[in-house]
Amino acid sequence: MDTTTPLRPAALHVLLALADGPLHGYGILQTVRERAGADARLGTGSLYRHLSTLIDAGLVAESTAPRASATDPRRGTHYRLTPRGQRALAAERDRLAGLVAAIDAWRAAPPKSHA
Repeated sequence: MDTTTPLRPAALHVLLALADGPLHGYGILQTVRERAGADARLGTGSLYRHLSTLIDAGLVAESTAPRASATDPRRGTHYRLTPRGQRALAAERDRLAGLVAAIDAWRAAPPKSHA
Protein backbone atom coordinates (compact mmCIF):
# COMPACT_ATOMS: atom_id res chain seq x y z
CA MET A 1 0.00 0.00 0.00
CA ASP A 2 1.40 3.32 -1.08
CA THR A 3 0.64 5.90 1.60
CA THR A 4 0.66 8.72 -0.96
CA THR A 5 -2.45 7.40 -2.67
CA PRO A 6 -5.96 7.80 -1.27
CA LEU A 7 -6.84 5.23 1.36
CA ARG A 8 -9.73 2.90 0.73
CA PRO A 9 -12.72 3.78 2.91
CA ALA A 10 -12.44 0.62 5.03
CA ALA A 11 -8.72 1.18 5.62
CA LEU A 12 -9.42 4.78 6.57
CA HIS A 13 -12.07 3.65 9.05
CA VAL A 14 -9.66 1.14 10.61
CA LEU A 15 -6.95 3.78 10.99
CA LEU A 16 -9.48 6.20 12.47
CA ALA A 17 -10.61 3.56 14.97
CA LEU A 18 -7.00 3.07 16.06
CA ALA A 19 -6.27 6.81 16.27
CA ASP A 20 -7.48 6.91 19.89
CA GLY A 21 -5.29 3.98 20.95
CA PRO A 22 -4.80 0.23 20.57
CA LEU A 23 -7.84 -2.00 20.10
CA HIS A 24 -8.53 -5.67 19.54
CA GLY A 25 -10.37 -6.75 16.39
CA TYR A 26 -13.82 -6.68 17.93
CA GLY A 27 -13.13 -3.22 19.36
CA ILE A 28 -12.15 -1.98 15.90
CA LEU A 29 -15.37 -3.36 14.40
CA GLN A 30 -17.48 -1.77 17.13
CA THR A 31 -15.75 1.60 16.78
CA VAL A 32 -16.13 1.60 12.99
CA ARG A 33 -19.82 0.70 13.27
CA GLU A 34 -20.45 3.38 15.91
CA ARG A 35 -18.72 6.10 13.89
CA ALA A 36 -19.75 5.12 10.37
CA GLY A 37 -23.23 3.76 11.11
CA ALA A 38 -24.99 2.35 8.08
CA ASP A 39 -22.01 3.29 5.89
CA ALA A 40 -19.87 0.68 7.69
CA ARG A 41 -19.56 -2.35 5.47
CA LEU A 42 -16.80 -4.02 7.41
CA GLY A 43 -17.24 -7.64 8.41
CA THR A 44 -14.90 -9.77 10.48
CA GLY A 45 -13.21 -11.39 7.48
CA SER A 46 -12.68 -8.14 5.63
CA LEU A 47 -11.41 -6.45 8.81
CA TYR A 48 -8.60 -8.97 9.16
CA ARG A 49 -7.76 -8.73 5.45
CA HIS A 50 -7.50 -4.95 5.80
CA LEU A 51 -5.45 -5.29 8.99
CA SER A 52 -3.07 -7.65 7.21
CA THR A 53 -2.63 -5.16 4.37
CA LEU A 54 -2.15 -2.27 6.79
CA ILE A 55 0.41 -4.28 8.79
CA ASP A 56 2.29 -5.20 5.60
CA ALA A 57 2.34 -1.49 4.66
CA GLY A 58 3.74 -0.57 8.07
CA LEU A 59 0.71 1.52 9.02
CA VAL A 60 -0.51 -0.76 11.82
CA ALA A 61 1.34 -3.06 14.21
CA GLU A 62 0.23 -5.93 16.43
CA SER A 63 0.79 -5.94 20.14
CA THR A 64 -0.14 -8.45 22.79
CA ALA A 65 -2.49 -7.09 25.39
CA PRO A 66 -1.72 -7.77 29.03
CA ARG A 67 -3.80 -10.32 30.90
CA ALA A 68 -7.07 -9.04 32.29
CA SER A 69 -6.10 -10.45 35.70
CA ALA A 70 -3.42 -12.65 37.25
CA THR A 71 -5.78 -15.65 37.07
CA ASP A 72 -6.80 -15.05 33.45
CA PRO A 73 -4.30 -16.76 31.12
CA ARG A 74 -5.83 -15.28 27.94
CA ARG A 75 -4.06 -12.58 26.04
CA GLY A 76 -5.51 -10.82 23.09
CA THR A 77 -3.91 -9.37 20.03
CA HIS A 78 -4.40 -5.65 19.86
CA TYR A 79 -3.58 -3.39 16.96
CA ARG A 80 -2.09 0.08 17.05
CA LEU A 81 -1.16 2.81 14.62
CA THR A 82 2.51 3.10 13.82
CA PRO A 83 4.13 6.50 13.27
CA ARG A 84 3.81 5.82 9.53
CA GLY A 85 0.11 5.07 10.04
CA GLN A 86 -0.32 8.35 11.87
CA ARG A 87 1.33 10.19 8.98
CA ALA A 88 -0.87 8.37 6.44
CA LEU A 89 -3.98 9.30 8.42
CA ALA A 90 -2.88 12.95 8.60
CA ALA A 91 -2.12 12.98 4.86
CA GLU A 92 -5.56 11.55 4.11
CA ARG A 93 -7.16 14.19 6.35
CA ASP A 94 -5.30 16.91 4.43
CA ARG A 95 -6.23 15.38 1.06
CA LEU A 96 -9.91 15.19 1.98
CA ALA A 97 -9.88 18.72 3.43
CA GLY A 98 -8.45 19.95 0.12
CA LEU A 99 -11.26 18.23 -1.77
CA VAL A 100 -13.87 19.77 0.52
CA ALA A 101 -12.29 23.21 0.04
CA ALA A 102 -12.36 22.75 -3.75
CA ILE A 103 -16.04 21.77 -3.65
CA ASP A 104 -16.86 24.72 -1.40
CA ALA A 105 -15.05 27.08 -3.78
CA TRP A 106 -16.92 25.62 -6.74
CA ARG A 107 -20.26 26.03 -4.97
CA ALA A 108 -19.46 29.64 -4.04
CA ALA A 109 -18.36 30.64 -7.55
CA PRO A 110 -20.98 32.01 -9.96
CA PRO A 111 -21.66 29.71 -12.92
CA LYS A 112 -19.56 30.49 -16.00
CA SER A 113 -21.25 31.23 -19.24
CA HIS A 114 -20.19 28.91 -22.08
CA ALA A 115 -21.59 31.06 -24.89
